[in-house]
Amino acid sequence: MHAVRVYRPAAGIVQPRTQAFHDMDIKRVGAVFDMDGVLVDSAAPHFRSWQLLAKENNTVVTEAQFSETFGQHNNDIIPKIFGNTTPSEVCELAARKEELYRDLIRADAPIVSGAPELIRGLFEAGVALAVGSSGPLANIELVLEAMGVRSMIAKIVSGDNVTRGKPDPQVFTLACEALELAPSRCVVVEDAPVGVAAARAAGAHVIAILMYHSRDALRDADLVVAQLADLSVSQFIEIADG
Repeated sequence: MHAVRVYRPAAGIVQPRTQAFHDMDIKRVGAVFDMDGVLVDSAAPHFRSWQLLAKENNTVVTEAQFSETFGQHNNDIIPKIFGNTTPSEVCELAARKEELYRDLIRADAPIVSGAPELIRGLFEAGVALAVGSSGPLANIELVLEAMGVRSMIAKIVSGDNVTRGKPDPQVFTLACEALELAPSRCVVVEDAPVGVAAARAAGAHVIAILMYHSRDALRDADLVVAQLADLSVSQFIEIADG
């Protein structure tokens, strides 16, 4: 039987409703999941929320602009769409955009096929689980609740915790620290080139999902798979041990 280990909360980083998860009989392994494009197929509602925000502010956002910035921090996206903006305007626009996004997904969150099953399998195997995303905490909580896996996620690092967006490694560095694991013992799951670069810069291993980008664009990952449902618990352990 696995021993139960309880972790103390890290300042500013969200804890699960239950703090206990199993230790592995081998050296501990962590899995850090990005949110958008990994656990939730959120491109369409994100694009729609940007369009609605732009309309409210008498401008437009093109599909090209959205594609170029998807996965980045709102603080980096907003000046590219709305031009010169003050810090307070950026904060206000970002809050409104995410409110619009949550309204779109609340009734029917577009959960990626296989995501809940993979989370449960990793949790049952004793893998320490975290989410590392540039999105707001409220978005992450909404999706995890819809998946039915909120209590299995030991740590959440959100856009509320970081000051630098991907490809800066900050979000994944904080996630590994929160799990009390060296980055070399953690496997990040990403779907975007900037996310792969951020995980690499943090010193973590990376599995990339072919959601919105080509295999070539994700070539720096340790493993590229067509879909999340293709992954197994053993692959996480093998990559971390490699």
